[in-house]
Amino acid sequence: MSVSPPPAPLLQRPADAIDFTALRRVLVVMLRHHGDVLLTSPVHSALRAAAPDAEIDALVYRETLPMLAFNPDLKRVHTIDRAWKNGGPVAHARAEWRLYATLRERRYDLVVQLTEHRRGAWLTRALAPLHSVAPRLRDDGGLAGRFWNATFTHRYANASSVVPGSALARRHTVDQNLDALRRLGLAIERPPALTMVPGDDGERDAAALLSRLGVDGPFVAMQPTSRWLFKCWPVASNAALIASLLRRGETVVLSCAPDDRERTMIAAIVAAVAAMRDVPGERLRVADDDGTLNRLAAVIARAKLFVGIDSAPMHIAAAMGTPTVALFGPSGEFNWRPWQVPHRVVASNAHTCRPCGQDGCGGGKVSDCLVRLPVGAVLDAIDDLARETGASHDPLRFA
Repeated sequence: MSVSPPPAPLLQRPADAIDFTALRRVLVVMLRHHGDVLLTSPVHSALRAAAPDAEIDALVYRETLPMLAFNPDLKRVHTIDRAWKNGGPVAHARAEWRLYATLRERRYDLVVQLTEHRRGAWLTRALAPLHSVAPRLRDDGGLAGRFWNATFTHRYANASSVVPGSALARRHTVDQNLDALRRLGLAIERPPALTMVPGDDGERDAAALLSRLGVDGPFVAMQPTSRWLFKCWPVASNAALIASLLRRGETVVLSCAPDDRERTMIAAIVAAVAAMRDVPGERLRVADDDGTLNRLAAVIARAKLFVGIDSAPMHIAAAMGTPTVALFGPSGEFNWRPWQVPHRVVASNAHTCRPCGQDGCGGGKVSDCLVRLPVGAVLDAIDDLARETGASHDPLRFA
């Protein structure tokens, strides 16, 4: 990684560039899902390199805390619990006030807002930092847009602020996040990798899980499920892929989130594999779904390969440095592909409508571009990735 504030006489900088070395405390705000939060970790790394004496905090939703809990670049991780509102208006207001008071005490010099979340403008005004940066709104001529623009000292363009289909709209999400710092005058020659640390408990839980499952050698980790079922490859296709890997002598460990729909899909995949002939089903293991995300990260870190869809576990695999084969349907791989890890993306070139970003074709919850991806294409991607990673000619013999 090479990140440093460029010396002003040598490199062009924005006229309103800030002095990163003078920063004492920084708050980075990402109020979205697990994968989105993990993709902010390069911002923390870049800030740490540019402002080594500063304390860097993050603000995220409570359920996404595991993605950053042990991040060595962060001093504190503040959380917002969506369940606060369930306690009634008084309890909700008290919880919000406690959070505001805690943040206010930190006296941030810089607030980095990485989404267009409307809370960002109110919070930044309340904290009154010397510097603040946020995405530029695409339609910012209305009252809300003028309020937003007047809130932040700096604004930058991201995919949602430009015309869909433009080159910038195809920029990886990590680089879009880092553009917030570039707008402030930070030169980033080599964008950092993702950072996720499972922690001691995560490592111990992973070791215990694999021991219970009888996995004592190389294995392939797969998470074919997601809360967004329209992103999932069909049960039959997953079963056929797993059967092919098992016939090759591979051990496959399946995982899913503690969600009834995801459990049902995993059970259906296991049943479909069991119904096939000449498949060594004893090499298929299913992780219990009551573990933590930190345990999942530690399990994936031990795998020689991760196979999954565009979801948080795919980004966790990238953070853990595990070679990854990722299946994409309605979402865009240029924005969300595995970051800085050996990988292959399997996606349809026949569907010119993708990536549409819709929840299935016509909103029907079934994505034709995904369900029609052939098993052979995924196997080819696995073998091609094995060759790239310096493996022998035998499929899936990763170094």
